[in-house]
Amino acid sequence: MSVDLVPQPAAASRSFDHARVQRLIGELLEAFGEDPGRPGLRETPRRVADAWRERLCYDPGRTGTVFDHETVTVGGSELVIVNSIVLSSTCEHHLHSMRLVATVGYRPAGCVVGLSKIPRIAELHAHRLQLQERIARGIADDLMDVAQTKDVGVIIHGEHRCMTQRGVRADQARTTSVLLHGCFEEDPQSQAWLREAAQQVAS
Repeated sequence: MSVDLVPQPAAASRSFDHARVQRLIGELLEAFGEDPGRPGLRETPRRVADAWRERLCYDPGRTGTVFDHETVTVGGSELVIVNSIVLSSTCEHHLHSMRLVATVGYRPAGCVVGLSKIPRIAELHAHRLQLQERIARGIADDLMDVAQTKDVGVIIHGEHRCMTQRGVRADQARTTSVLLHGCFEEDPQSQAWLREAAQQVAS
């Protein structure tokens, strides 16, 4: 039997003023010394507004589908780990893009989460102005709530254009965020399995 928990409000419900974004992009082009009326730029404000709306107002769909879990190993050593969750987000400090790869694990406690829901939860947190650490925390908090367990771990490897295309220009730099709760914090073997799954992505 499956149960759909009440989904979180979708990111699309947040206000996005498309017309105003277009006007502001036109002003920005002028501030750059460009002519927004020239052929190559006439549609740029609309295109940029469309792109930002898609980026920030993404609706991941239902994120709370769970299923009864009938197994003698509930509360034991069984783990569910999903890796290679590729996310695109935007750094709130410089509005540069972030490419993230998440590995998410949990120990079932009477129910299992529909596997597609874990990437959906991750996408929900990625599609807004963000910090990598906050994305990891949001995924962990939501998964603990949906799966009704404290045994949750999240590892995210990120490449940030604010590091690779400006400032230090560290082309090979990668940032790793690790958030461990329950067995992933207390049990070395559970943590090792999660880290091994994450390392498969990083290598």
